Amino acid sequence: MKMNYTKQGDYLLPNLTAKNENIDNKINQYGILRLQFIKANKKAFYTSKLMNNELQNHLISVSKICEERYKIIMNNFIKNDEKLSEKNKELNPIEWTKLMNNYKSMAEEIVLNECVFV
Repeated sequence: MKMNYTKQGDYLLPNLTAKNENIDNKINQYGILRLQFIKANKKAFYTSKLMNNELQNHLISVSKICEERYKIIMNNFIKNDEKLSEKNKELNPIEWTKLMNNYKSMAEEIVLNECVFV
């Protein structure tokens, strides 16, 4: 692997860039949040992944894991709560929507704390 350097003052700094291989379609909101988190809080991890060209794969895997975890949590909430049935949805749609939004917020918070902000 050949590294290119840019001279800034008396120092040679490596040109670290991620390859743009149409990654926007593969990385979802969780991947973007993970990228922002590791850039701000885990600089050594971020730099090593970037230098080894593994950052994109890491973000894609985090995106997939988070999406799967979110679906599992939501399915468990829906299965275990009788208030989220289709019958209740027709009888009291406002209450059903409130409850569903509450569960979505809880599931997203769980996913963020378990997978993204680690």
